[in-house]
Amino acid sequence: MSEFLRKMSVLNILCYPDPFLKTTAEPVVNFDKELEQIINDMVETLYQNPAIGLAAVQVDIDKRIFVMDVSYNREDPESKKETHIIINPEIVKTEGSTIYEEGCLSIPEYRAEVQRAENLVLKYQDINQNPQELKAEGLLAICIQHEFDHLNGKLFIDHLAPLKRKMIQNKLKKQALRDS
Repeated sequence: MSEFLRKMSVLNILCYPDPFLKTTAEPVVNFDKELEQIINDMVETLYQNPAIGLAAVQVDIDKRIFVMDVSYNREDPESKKETHIIINPEIVKTEGSTIYEEGCLSIPEYRAEVQRAENLVLKYQDINQNPQELKAEGLLAICIQHEFDHLNGKLFIDHLAPLKRKMIQNKLKKQALRDS
């Protein structure tokens, strides 16, 4: 690994109601050292937080990238990391339906049940610009859909009934005003 890539940073995570979270991210076109640094910083940020996925939009980066690891156990330092780096994703097939209680680093302290596809097929590019395909089910499929939504300016609360969504949004806006 080059010296350039060893210098990783934990990135600041944007929280609702930051308007950047509603950004539809731009495709990655330059697969260069800057992209490698962004990805390394995102991976470092992922593992320094209680999360299984992180989208570039959440860290104020306008790129279609997310990183995830649904198997790592943060309470066991010996746990194996299985980091997925997803660039320019496209969900090409979904099947079934499942409900899962989701949370989000950009909406701290709130969780809600969200309906998602149970299985999916994802096409994307890896860090070397090679096309890849991933068949996912269960928690991995849920995580992919959650992070994919971020890249399209959508939050998990956007899947909730309007009244519940509005209630959470109002509480988060009041909290943001108090914190500023």
